[in-house]
Amino acid sequence: MSVLWILLLPMMGILLPLIFARGGRSLSAWLTALMPALALGILLQFAPHVFSGEVPTFSAPWVPLLGLELSLHLDGLAFLFCLLILGIGLLIILYARYYLSEADNMGLFYAYLLFFMVAMLGVVLSSNLLQLWLFWELTSISSFLLISFWWHKSEARKGARMALTVTGAGGLALLGALLLIGEVAGTYELREVLSKGDLLRNSAYYPAILALFLLGAFTKSAQFPFQFWLPHAMAAPTPVSAYLHSATMVKAGVFLMARFYPVLAGTEAWFVAVSLTGMATMLLGAYIALFKHDLKGLLAYSTVSHLGLITLLLGLGTDLAAVAAVFHIINHAVFKASLFMAAGIIDHESGTRDMRKLNGLWKYMPYTATLAMVAASSMAGVPLMNGFLSKEMLFTETLHQYTLGALSWWIPLLATAGGALAVAYSLRFMHDVFFNGEPIDLPKTPHEPPRYMRVPVEILVVLCLLVGIFPQFMVGDLLDNASMAVLQSSLPSYSLAVWHGFNFPLLMSGMAVVGGLTLYINRRHLFDFQDQFTDRDAKYVFEGLVQKLIARATTLHNWLDNGALQRSMFLLILLALVVSAAPLFNLVNTAGKHPQLPINWVVGFCAGLMIAATFVTLWWSHLRLVALIALSVVGLVVSIAFAYFSAPDLALTQLSVEVVTILLFLLALFFLPQKSPVIDSPFTIIVRDFSIAALFGSVIGTLCYAMLTRQPLNSISDFFIENSKPGGGGTNVVNVILVDFRGFDTLGEITVLGIAALGIYKLLQQMLVFMPSADSKGFRWSKERHPFLLAVVSQSLLPLALLVSAYIFLRGHNMPGGGFIAGLITAIALIQQYVAHGVEWMKQRMPINYLGLIASGLFIATLSGLGSWAFDRNFLTTWFDHFHLPIVGEFELASAMVFDFGVYLTVIGATLLILANLGKLTTNERLGAGDN
Repeated sequence: MSVLWILLLPMMGILLPLIFARGGRSLSAWLTALMPALALGILLQFAPHVFSGEVPTFSAPWVPLLGLELSLHLDGLAFLFCLLILGIGLLIILYARYYLSEADNMGLFYAYLLFFMVAMLGVVLSSNLLQLWLFWELTSISSFLLISFWWHKSEARKGARMALTVTGAGGLALLGALLLIGEVAGTYELREVLSKGDLLRNSAYYPAILALFLLGAFTKSAQFPFQFWLPHAMAAPTPVSAYLHSATMVKAGVFLMARFYPVLAGTEAWFVAVSLTGMATMLLGAYIALFKHDLKGLLAYSTVSHLGLITLLLGLGTDLAAVAAVFHIINHAVFKASLFMAAGIIDHESGTRDMRKLNGLWKYMPYTATLAMVAASSMAGVPLMNGFLSKEMLFTETLHQYTLGALSWWIPLLATAGGALAVAYSLRFMHDVFFNGEPIDLPKTPHEPPRYMRVPVEILVVLCLLVGIFPQFMVGDLLDNASMAVLQSSLPSYSLAVWHGFNFPLLMSGMAVVGGLTLYINRRHLFDFQDQFTDRDAKYVFEGLVQKLIARATTLHNWLDNGALQRSMFLLILLALVVSAAPLFNLVNTAGKHPQLPINWVVGFCAGLMIAATFVTLWWSHLRLVALIALSVVGLVVSIAFAYFSAPDLALTQLSVEVVTILLFLLALFFLPQKSPVIDSPFTIIVRDFSIAALFGSVIGTLCYAMLTRQPLNSISDFFIENSKPGGGGTNVVNVILVDFRGFDTLGEITVLGIAALGIYKLLQQMLVFMPSADSKGFRWSKERHPFLLAVVSQSLLPLALLVSAYIFLRGHNMPGGGFIAGLITAIALIQQYVAHGVEWMKQRMPINYLGLIASGLFIATLSGLGSWAFDRNFLTTWFDHFHLPIVGEFELASAMVFDFGVYLTVIGATLLILANLGKLTTNERLGAGDN
């Protein structure tokens, strides 16, 4: 079984809740859980292999020329995170079935949740740096969808925007770091990068890599000073909060630090940046959590604190600290998921999360209270709970830190203070909610939740106890293998025993418990102290900063772009002029030694004609029809130039595009004034525009002359010429490049063409245009809209044009032609019928759905590329062979013709969708996409 299925099954499962959403809540939940459960089963099958030291992998070619592959690997760290993502994810799916109301779109919620799961699985399984970054960004997008699920609430929209902005910005920084890592290491394959730690740490780019890398990790895991976004993500439904805080999203940052620990850790810069940030985050998050009245707010800031604790451990730089960090990742995921789900039950059954109202719930829901208090005890680090063990390991490692010299004693002191704050806010969670008197003005009488809503909490709480009492049995192998993947070396000696005797870490734990109890007993004084400070809502501060940024950007934009095309073109050309002219100052001789072709009368005449047409276009630009005709002469001469220099494919393409473009201009100009006023003075035209144009033309002309008079550089064209026939089965090198060697580019281009046509069509459907009733001289349009002579001629030309189009298409693989040119010829012939006969006449005879034509073309082109996979060939690799028929003789068939046929259909559909619908505006008709 391939590792790919662990990622692929949940990805396939995204569609199930959407398809079966109407089948009821239970069916939707069970079907949603099906694919992750299968993926979890496959993951567990790999457990013996992973625990024995093997690393199952999967790879498939992505961009072979760049050495990039789609690659996955399942080492101990990836196994641990996959177990958390899939295991806790399944519990969240069951829990959400009871939490969400009938008004919520259950199918959409589950689809978003699985999307989130897939994104996180992709992050932990990726063995390619760029692939990892792609999934990293998908976690930001999917979390945005989940946080804003209750989009009708303002806080949900603002919280989602804040999360996406902060983590998205961090993602850009991470991309820079990964690109630098790949550049220094010479590879983007993670398994190879992890073996080049010394190379990266000794690189001159290391400071930049570390800074960008930590920005990406800190923003995702809400480390100081980016901690503000995470508590506002609590506007999401509680199942999302439970999943986001325990196994996904915020764990991605600490996962990333653990994953790159072997190559980036071990330096003073790493220790200072990571450990101090982690310490600050741990203390700040714990302190703020103590004062939060919202139940989920308290848990959110406690998450910030515990993420800081993990970051601190990774920053300490010792092997045992890294092991402790991995252990606390496990423990935090278990108790934090159970706490959030317990908080959701309290909110669901009492109608509020305000701890000032939630008092004495033990009497109403004792079973839930017991579960929540066990989980909170684990969060506080109480003995016999899993959280106690990893916090003991933290205290142990802080005692062996001497990097800060004489001030190193601050590290264990502050760690103990963080532990005391954790005890204090955990006590507040337990006492204020479940005891402390009677409830105050609750929206509804609290009671125990439905039986199966409690099951996920029960499972996790039992794990808190089992890991706390039998740690070696429960997580020994899992922790060992995950830690070895982090360290990329043998493990240090350590023990997961519950009792290690009386020692300093135990004393620190006792001090933390006593200190936390003291803080909680004297909380009133702390609250009075905190009330002196203004409580600023981060989301409003953030929104204010965003609005100021938008205002500044608008001011800058208005200064750069005042709406005048001339000014924008002036700035653009001026910038290009500076960039292009700079290298010419270092050029000693403009002319090279390459022999130059003589200028004959044909070349001179065509050049003169182009120059004259250009001046006519400029001089009479206010007479738009005259300018358009002169402009068409320029395009025609360019076509002749292509033909003269032995580029018939380009000549045919240029000629076809020129005809289509002129038709487009003619249709568009119909709705504009026939004569535009001269808005610039002659001085402005001569001095500014002519000077800039002459200067830019001189620079570009000089560059071209310098390049063309030098010996040809080594070019990839030799490869295409040599391999066109044996590799692509065609002698027309241009066409073989388009349909085989660079077929993926062509597929992307026709996709863009189809999208552009669709966009223009939608704009035209909603456009209200002014239709002039007369020409520029005031003469009204002729009542004979479709001249008889034009109709007769066009009908005669149509079969001939289609025949030429078919000929151009069929010969394209071996001679000048191809699907693009043939498509344009067919489109021109059909547009001519529109012009000659009108819309109604064409509707009756050619009821073509142009949108369907575009879709069919894209489908055929893509299908022809996928077909090569069936023969274990790269996407869009051409198959060809020669056949013999008795009468016809020998002929060649190539699969590239199927791809070219897709191009042909797409070009026809896109061109006619634009031109025909623009032409319909002149007849006051609004036709749907299904019309011709």
